[in-house]
Amino acid sequence: MSSVTDSLTVRDNRTGQEYEVPILDGAIKAADIGKIRSGEDEPGLAVYDPGFVNTASCRSSVTFIDGDKGILEYRGYPIEQLAEQSSFLEVAYLLVHGSLPSKDEYDQWVHNITYHTFVHENVKGFMEGFRYDAHPMGMLMASVGALSTFYPESRNISDADNRAIQIIRMIAKMPTLGAWSFRHAQGKPYVYPDNELSYTENFLSMLFKMSEPTYQADERIVKALDTLFILHADHEQNASANAVRAVGSTQVDPYSAVSAGIGALFGPLHGGANEAVLRMLKRIGNKSEIPAFIEGVKNGNERLMGFGHRVYKNYDPRAKIIKKACDDVFEVTGVNPLLEVAQELEKIALEDEYFVKRKLYPNVDFYSGLIYEALEFPPEMFTVLFAIGRTPGWLAQWLELTQDKEQKIARPKQIYTGSRGLTYTPTEQRWA
Repeated sequence: MSSVTDSLTVRDNRTGQEYEVPILDGAIKAADIGKIRSGEDEPGLAVYDPGFVNTASCRSSVTFIDGDKGILEYRGYPIEQLAEQSSFLEVAYLLVHGSLPSKDEYDQWVHNITYHTFVHENVKGFMEGFRYDAHPMGMLMASVGALSTFYPESRNISDADNRAIQIIRMIAKMPTLGAWSFRHAQGKPYVYPDNELSYTENFLSMLFKMSEPTYQADERIVKALDTLFILHADHEQNASANAVRAVGSTQVDPYSAVSAGIGALFGPLHGGANEAVLRMLKRIGNKSEIPAFIEGVKNGNERLMGFGHRVYKNYDPRAKIIKKACDDVFEVTGVNPLLEVAQELEKIALEDEYFVKRKLYPNVDFYSGLIYEALEFPPEMFTVLFAIGRTPGWLAQWLELTQDKEQKIARPKQIYTGSRGLTYTPTEQRWA
């Protein structure tokens, strides 16, 4: 960590003037760069950074990533330990509250979430109004946004107790909304929550229960899905977290902010990557076709999906955990024939100099799609599952934003490239 005395000396070659720019925590303030100008009446320098490739928008203590070393930590705890020893609801508590719960705190947390899984009956009517073939992710995005109208007090974001209850409500209701969007697409009746079941068991019940009095899920499936939720719970300032923070910076209610995050996750470049992996594996078909596919990638005729990451320049730590979860799921469902293709593709890519040189390692999406397909989820449900897991992270980011005195409404600069000083020509002249 840098000290306040660290600085950067910048020489403006336009004027010959030098500026001392403080460095704090390995960063410089954009406002300090804005003080560099060529003349009194000229605008200060701005930083041009499409996609925020090297721009920090906030200080955060939620998630730490070291992409070069393949490290992911929630509140300082390695993802490997949490995935193996914790539960999704405990991880959700950790992300939101900043520390692991005591037994009493955890029991109260689980109780509160369990008894807020039900939604207002009018929400059911709202969801039933969608077309029979509505995309589940679109239904989830709209229904989460609609919750702001059922809880108008959620706009009072300055009240800590009010923030806390909205967070509980959203984590609790997300599986209900996600499961109902799944049932809607199948033309099946919606299943109400069962408060006797755990969080993940309840979700599976609302997804798959038919006429049986109580749905009983295989413990291995429950554990695997719970682990997937943990792995997706947060990932620093990704596109959807940035969307939640940007919309949240207007001081809107958390339902509207999270709805924006769901919209960002809906995009194929963010949440849809595991579906793309599945399509790629099906197109390859069998192991004998892998060498030809690899050559196609090298020649620019094919795309290798599920490898490489904007942040990780090493093996994505989540991918190793998901690989093990695959084994547990396939014990129950039987082995997906595409697993052999995936494993062979991974083996070849990790040994091929072309991919090694480019640091293209498997990421979290490479194996997760295989698990989702084994559990009989259609591809359009993959991002819904991602959103349920990511909800605590979005809320932790939103909560941190609301209490950060340095934060302002998101309003990035632009570099204007259009015309200026034009004279308006009246319509009678232009249309003559």
